[in-house]
Amino acid sequence: MQHRIIVIGAGYAGATAAGRLAKRLHGEDVAITLVNAAPDFVERVRMHQIAVGQDLRPRPLREMFAGSGVELRVANVTGVDVARRAVTVNGAGAAGAGTEELPYDTLVYALGSGWNTQGVPGTAEHAHEIASRPGALRLRERLAALDAGGTVVVVGAGLTGVEAATEIAETRTDLDVALVARGELGDWLSPKGRAHLRKVCGKLGIAVHEHTAVTDVAADRVTTADGASLPSAVTVWATGFAVHPIAEATALETTGTGQIVVDATMRSASHPDVYAVGDAAMAMGPGDKPLRMSCASGVPMAWQAADAIAARLTGRKLPSTAPRYYNQCISLGRKEGIIQYVTADDRAVKAALTGRPAAFYKEVVCKGAAWGVANPTLGIPARRHRVEQPQPAPAETPAEASA
Repeated sequence: MQHRIIVIGAGYAGATAAGRLAKRLHGEDVAITLVNAAPDFVERVRMHQIAVGQDLRPRPLREMFAGSGVELRVANVTGVDVARRAVTVNGAGAAGAGTEELPYDTLVYALGSGWNTQGVPGTAEHAHEIASRPGALRLRERLAALDAGGTVVVVGAGLTGVEAATEIAETRTDLDVALVARGELGDWLSPKGRAHLRKVCGKLGIAVHEHTAVTDVAADRVTTADGASLPSAVTVWATGFAVHPIAEATALETTGTGQIVVDATMRSASHPDVYAVGDAAMAMGPGDKPLRMSCASGVPMAWQAADAIAARLTGRKLPSTAPRYYNQCISLGRKEGIIQYVTADDRAVKAALTGRPAAFYKEVVCKGAAWGVANPTLGIPARRHRVEQPQPAPAETPAEASA
């Protein structure tokens, strides 16, 4: 009997995990099913480009995984029953409708995250998000309808907010773009990185409001904690991400933010037949610091989980190389960028690459990440091993799990 592996979510982490599992395990021994709500892979790191009217190359998941041994199911995941080891999906029928239950022996949970309104009044009603393709397309339509002289306020000056503000300002030079930062602009960067970010924002005419918190969003303005009012015909909310709520509704051990608690192999701390990768997981990295929500974390987490699953099923040695960071890649429009080099635990070092070379570097990284997902049967050599046991092995001791 085949060991049933279900991967839910086909973002960077989920799609990578499914493809790597297909390379590691013999097709006669396992049935790998990838469940995703949309039929296409979405390059989430490029949503700011979609928002300003740029078109990206379509990447149909069915074409990507053709011949790989991974079965694609286009459906919405509506529930996970970890006691019965089953995933409930909606829209999986032949006509694209209906509810179905998919049993699993091993589950890889990769449903990811969406935008986080932080509970600020008016945000859900009046602000735009770019954490998803539908959100980016809605923002695209709104920006296209905005007349010259219109005001755009981007709230949140992390990676997502900085990339959105600079992309909009570069593309729509006729708009007044503002960026609201809770702290100092680029305070996580090295001095060189911060100086370059400030220089580019100045060159693009972006009004930066530092040490500012937004407390209310209206249709035509945002209000700050000190009572000031900033005109805003279009507000883009980029203050962080919130994980998909399904995990928190299960018996899985989760954090206060709804992330699944996992060990060094991305295995659930409470349910050994469940693995979590990407934004959905609370995994510890170098320096005993949580891995941040990002593609830079999600892909290595997917490698770790897939290799651990394959090792446990085939009786081989568990992976021992933990995810770590090397740099942060930031696009500042199409012509500028920052590559901030970092320590293994994601702290900025003095060195940074800036300008056009950094923009080129970031583009190469984005293309490389998409290529890796879009070509699941290429890249690393396929070493498909036979499964030694039809069911998951008993949970290891903490020492074994972290080996």
